[in-house]
Order: sequence, then structure tokens, then C-alpha cells
Amino acid sequence: QLQASGGGLVEAGGSLTLSCTASGDIFRVNSMGWYRQAPGNERGLIATITRAGATYYEDFAKGRFTISRDNNKNSVFLQMDSLKPEDTAVYYCHADIMHSRNYECEYWGQGTQVTVSS
Repeated sequence: QLQASGGGLVEAGGSLTLSCTASGDIFRVNSMGWYRQAPGNERGLIATITRAGATYYEDFAKGRFTISRDNNKNSVFLQMDSLKPEDTAVYYCHADIMHSRNYECEYWGQGTQVTVSS
């Protein structure tokens, strides 16, 4: 239901943009977001965006990461700038997808690896 892409290897100070698209039986995609999980750590929130475009960022992401979405394409994006080695993690997209007016499920993408070299 969610397909993420855009991860890779980048040098410290560089930029990457992650993309994630929802597909399948979709009535409406509500909140979307990005999380990440570094080795030995729990999965943690980066940012969320509502269908109307309201955003929330964890403190570490403010000023460096930008979340956006395209409702026509059921897609969410994460622009990451000034990347640091500590940003190295598997990045996951998340979405609350309505399959009908009264039925909503949450979905996770498969994860995309981001590695930042020093």
C-alpha cells in the first residue's frame, strides 16, 4: 500500500529527498508522516503532515527537514538538508488511509536506508 524510495548514501552536509506513494483501494489519505529507526534504537517520529497541509516536526528535524505532500498523487515527501552522520537510519513512511467513509487503516512503507558518511 505504501512504497517508499529515495534513500541512499550521501556525504555529511548533503541532501536527499525521500518519496512515498500510497496505492490500492483508496477513498482518501489522511495524515502522512515519516519515521526513522537507527540500529539499536526504536522507531521514532520525524514529521507529520495532515491532508490540509498542517505540519509537525520533532525538534531535531526543524530547520533541516521539510515534509510535503501531493494529495492528487497520494504521495508524501521528505526533503532532508544538512545531513549528519547521526541521521543514518532506515526511514519509514506512514499513512492513515481511508478505504471508505467509515473505514480507516494505518500503513507503513517498507523502509528505505539513508546512510550519511562523515
